[in-house]
Amino acid sequence: MSRQGLTRYRREYRHLTWRHSGDKTRSVMSAQTHGTIADQVEDFNVGFNDTVGPDLAAIFAREQEDLRTKGVPTGVIEEGDVLPAAELFRPEGDTVTLKTLRDGAAAVLVFYRGAWCPYCNIALKHYQLTLAPALTERGVKLIAVSPQTPDGSAAAVASAGLGFTVVSDPANTLARALGIITEPSEEAQLAHSSLGFAVKDSNADHTPAIPFPTIVVADAQGVVRFVDIHVDYTTRTETDVILRAVDAL
Repeated sequence: MSRQGLTRYRREYRHLTWRHSGDKTRSVMSAQTHGTIADQVEDFNVGFNDTVGPDLAAIFAREQEDLRTKGVPTGVIEEGDVLPAAELFRPEGDTVTLKTLRDGAAAVLVFYRGAWCPYCNIALKHYQLTLAPALTERGVKLIAVSPQTPDGSAAAVASAGLGFTVVSDPANTLARALGIITEPSEEAQLAHSSLGFAVKDSNADHTPAIPFPTIVVADAQGVVRFVDIHVDYTTRTETDVILRAVDAL
């Protein structure tokens, strides 16, 4: 898909993060100050389903139900495992290792699908407001990881105003080592195409493979102490749950 088409797709999704009610206009950003990610997703879905129409909304609903039915796959990373070595890309395009990013500190890794995903953007913005400051106070790193290109990472940073580390995981090397890889159903990919977008065009390896939205909390030695994998991509780990895991380190 052309850059112009991708920009239009993202613009349409950003438009859906606004909900109008009479003379009142409420943004997702203002909701983030007081609400949860689940609150914001529920709000977003009303506008999204109305905009894409019942046929496409039904396709995405079937995909989500199928993901929930299949559940978390076997072989995923577990508490007590050690984070694998990984080479990642900063938005500027230079490489950096996960070890360097962790810098001997405990870390929260946020695996997300890409800047094209509205649910990811809702979560990342919420984490910027509610999670990042709390982790800074605790001396814990916050690192967001996706399979998109460095340009896609830069778009995520810009659109959500992110101040924490955002990197690309080409070919899902790190996510694959953690066992958290999936991809949109064929039906969902066709639905994306009808909206003018293809996941593979966003990914660095030009495949539709994406990680399940996942939170991994690791201690300063890189030992995993908490994992939360969301097979339903419309849901995310709330900030209070992450902070409880961090405070238990």
